[in-house]
Amino acid sequence: MTDQELQKLRYPIGEFDCPKTITQDHIKNWIAVLETFPIRFEALVKHLTKEQLDTPYRPNGWTVRQLVHHLSDSHHHSYIRFKWALTENNPVIKAYNEKLWAELNDSKYSPIQMSLEHLKAVHYKLVYLLKSLSETNLNKHFIHPETNSDVLLKKNIGIYAWHSNHHYAHIENLLKRNNWL
Repeated sequence: MTDQELQKLRYPIGEFDCPKTITQDHIKNWIAVLETFPIRFEALVKHLTKEQLDTPYRPNGWTVRQLVHHLSDSHHHSYIRFKWALTENNPVIKAYNEKLWAELNDSKYSPIQMSLEHLKAVHYKLVYLLKSLSETNLNKHFIHPETNSDVLLKKNIGIYAWHSNHHYAHIENLLKRNNWL
């Protein structure tokens, strides 16, 4: 497999490309992705067999099961990061080692339904919160300790809309490649 093919498997929709100016239309579209994602995602994975769930989406990649649990964990963190930025002045958020989290037993072996339900609940709360944010709130930010960068909340909405579609595409492409759709 070529480096270009591996890159396409790793980033099937490309890397996140934030617009230089984030408009209300961008925010509205990104929130719509977050609002519909849990139901779209559940429909994609809920009928998969144990063997399909335990198949890596790419060579040396996580399994579908690990991706489902990763999305739940990651989007839970994102929700908390929004809350910190809205209630604290430029907080330094807590990073977590997603690779090690994906190796824990709950990520490798537990039923995906618990994470699908959790993802629905987190997105319901997150979308409700995001729809109420003023321009002032959208311009608040947090500091990510791994990159020491300021992350604007309005950009973070785009990152998590992209993140949703990114992992959806990982699984959808695996299902297509294996004729499981």
